[in-house]
Amino acid sequence: MQAYNDYGVVIESLIFNFENDMQKFTKVRGVVAPMDRANVDTDAIIPKQYLKSIKRTGFGPNAFDDWRYLDPGAPDIENATRRINPDFILNKPPYDKARILIARENFGCGSSREHAVWALEDFGFRAVIAPSFADIFFNNSFKNGLLPIVLDAEIVNELFNKVESKTGFEVTLDLHHQKLITETLEEYPFEVDAFRKHCLLNGLDDIGLTLQHASEITAYETQRKQASPWLFNGC
Repeated sequence: MQAYNDYGVVIESLIFNFENDMQKFTKVRGVVAPMDRANVDTDAIIPKQYLKSIKRTGFGPNAFDDWRYLDPGAPDIENATRRINPDFILNKPPYDKARILIARENFGCGSSREHAVWALEDFGFRAVIAPSFADIFFNNSFKNGLLPIVLDAEIVNELFNKVESKTGFEVTLDLHHQKLITETLEEYPFEVDAFRKHCLLNGLDDIGLTLQHASEITAYETQRKQASPWLFNGC
């Protein structure tokens, strides 16, 4: 038996056939890529010409496209045919495999495109460290499994100095204990909202949160079908 909502639409086809594929975030260790820029906007993170897709994957090769390549890009242009900008930090090993990005204030400003978070994740980033973030980008990050860490500007300066003084400097992000631990064992605590922390630790996006209540939703719809059978398309 299929469960329908009040408008005769099958609930399972809308909710239960989706999969929650957000990766859990517990403890991440990786190279930190320094992006010594303030006000990095979402158009810089993923330019507007790449926004036609609504899939979460496939944006990594065009993350920071205008800075990453010397030639203009478009969805119908193969990146392999474009000249790489040798001076851009994310084109240099080991930062081309970095898992953590550090930047200056107001990261993610500009338009509200969720694709910016998708592009960062598809590149390989699991977290961004900055003194401040644009509100919409900050919220979108949590919804998609990217951890935005806000630290005081002085601490961010300290981390920049460490990262820039040693190529491939690594840190560990321990979300459970809410600590950033450097490879030289300095520890920096960071704040995370309890609900958002729960979602990241358990890999729960909006669909995942809904699926936690799948049995309750089915029970409610079954009850509605019994109480108002005329609403359920004769099933």
